[in-house]
Amino acid sequence: MENRKALVVFITAGDPDLDATKNILDVIDDSGADIIELGVPFSDPLADGPIIQASALRALKSGTTLRKILSLVKDIRKNRDLPIVLMTSFNPVFVYGEKQFVEDAVSVGVDGVIVPDLPPEESIELSACAEKKGLDVIHLLAPTSPDERIHMIAKQSRGFIYYVSLTGTTGVRTQLADGLRNRVASIKLKSDLPVLIGFGISNPDLAREAVKFSDGVIVGSAVVEIIEKNSDSIQRNKKLADFVTSVKQAISNSS
Repeated sequence: MENRKALVVFITAGDPDLDATKNILDVIDDSGADIIELGVPFSDPLADGPIIQASALRALKSGTTLRKILSLVKDIRKNRDLPIVLMTSFNPVFVYGEKQFVEDAVSVGVDGVIVPDLPPEESIELSACAEKKGLDVIHLLAPTSPDERIHMIAKQSRGFIYYVSLTGTTGVRTQLADGLRNRVASIKLKSDLPVLIGFGISNPDLAREAVKFSDGVIVGSAVVEIIEKNSDSIQRNKKLADFVTSVKQAISNSS
């Protein structure tokens, strides 16, 4: 990521449907996102707050599956080359078959995967398959992570480290968590990987603050909320473009 700060934008694949997701991704890419994080909808999410939970239910109702999402990525790759990371519960991957999932994901152009409910101690098989095929398995750290866990994640994570900025679920917040700067600094002492901050980054001001001491931000709930509240695609796309552009400008002008 050189010296510039990265903007990762999360959307739930299939919300409101897969055709809309492709269109939304185009808008987000054109508005300056560096990485797109595609959420795989699941009926029992681990860390998602109410906004993203609701989007997953809408996606499931529209018939979205992991297999269809991989097909969507293949279609996207015909004219888009920004990095694509899947965020998924382990269950869909387990049902799909870990080795087959890795092979199929890489073959359609997925660059990385985040599995929040699969701790590194239990990700040996997935990580081994992914390492062979060049798929980044991105691990999470949180305010509650002790030093030994930080060391373990620093060794095992690929691509970047996803730092969960607060305890609890995803959602829109109005300020950064206390002590965030010091915790990120502690992680960066133990790892050469970029450290990106997610959970609660909901506006340009928070993003600007966060990248003063991190390598980038992950914005999710605020984007998903725009999608939820704007059923008209023209209005939705304009609001998405304005929001993503504003966050990108904020982090680009932070240094």
